[in-house]
Amino acid sequence: MRQVSLAATAAYLPERWMTAAEVGERSGIPEQVIVEKFGLRGKHIAAEDEHVSDLSVAAAERLLAEAGVDPIELDVVMYYGSMWKDYSVWQAAPWIAHRIGASRAYAVEYDNVSAGTPVALRIARDMLRAEDELSTILIVAACRESYLLDYGNERSRFMFNFGDGAVAGLLVKDGGRNALLGCHGVTDGSFSLQVKVPSGGSVSPNGGYHFLDVADPGAMKEGLDEVSLANFVVAARGAVERSGATLADVGYLCGIHMKPSMHRALVAELGLEESRAAYLDDTGHMSGVDPLFALDRAARTGVLRDGELVLLLAAGTGYTWAASVVRWGDGD
Repeated sequence: MRQVSLAATAAYLPERWMTAAEVGERSGIPEQVIVEKFGLRGKHIAAEDEHVSDLSVAAAERLLAEAGVDPIELDVVMYYGSMWKDYSVWQAAPWIAHRIGASRAYAVEYDNVSAGTPVALRIARDMLRAEDELSTILIVAACRESYLLDYGNERSRFMFNFGDGAVAGLLVKDGGRNALLGCHGVTDGSFSLQVKVPSGGSVSPNGGYHFLDVADPGAMKEGLDEVSLANFVVAARGAVERSGATLADVGYLCGIHMKPSMHRALVAELGLEESRAAYLDDTGHMSGVDPLFALDRAARTGVLRDGELVLLLAAGTGYTWAASVVRWGDGD
């Protein structure tokens, strides 16, 4: 089977940083609770005129420049980020491809919210393996969902950690380093109507509430408390087993931003030390961006060890838990 590698990554964060104190002031939640219970010291906020396509282009152009890749060489540009884009009923991928000069690329995109990174890696890997004529795929995601928050809505308070940012990854066939290995996912659709923006779709095309909302926070929390940790582990174990390994072989975790108590429980369940798991307390949760952003940061700071398995693990409203595995470096 043809090897697919994650040849390069890059990220972009907007200039403005919103502190935990400001989140507390807007929401009425004490700053100490935001820091200790939400696990958030602060998050980046896009400018009013800085949209998902702009964030995506910034990350993509940084990757291309750093990797020395001519955009004309890209076979596919895949957008997998936030569903809340510049316009409704609109694809961002073609516009991103055009703006970065990827004039030969086939532009595709899909919506998979916060579970995006592992699923994007899986789809891109399978495309490269299935089609002989494809050699390079640029995946890119962005989030601007801080603008979908109503800090006065207590039902949506678990989402007050949502921030803005973007990430890009270059996948190549037969590229050598950073091999993309197994992927796995599991879905529980019973939660599918809990988290949504209730206006703008065909059910309520002109509804009055245009922010993220939770239909029944109590029922959602009770249900997720029963299954979430177990499903994270199911996704993780499936991905590493498909990589010919076990959870004990995982060297580093790149997950999504979640409350510290859940993060600690997950790290313990996976058998890792906390120092071997990224925690994005200075960015908050950026929809599908988090795991690839965490990997890019870990790579740039020299945290990753050559040959170790890096687990990219995520969950997204719907609810889907997904994981992908990268063997970092040469894997010797």
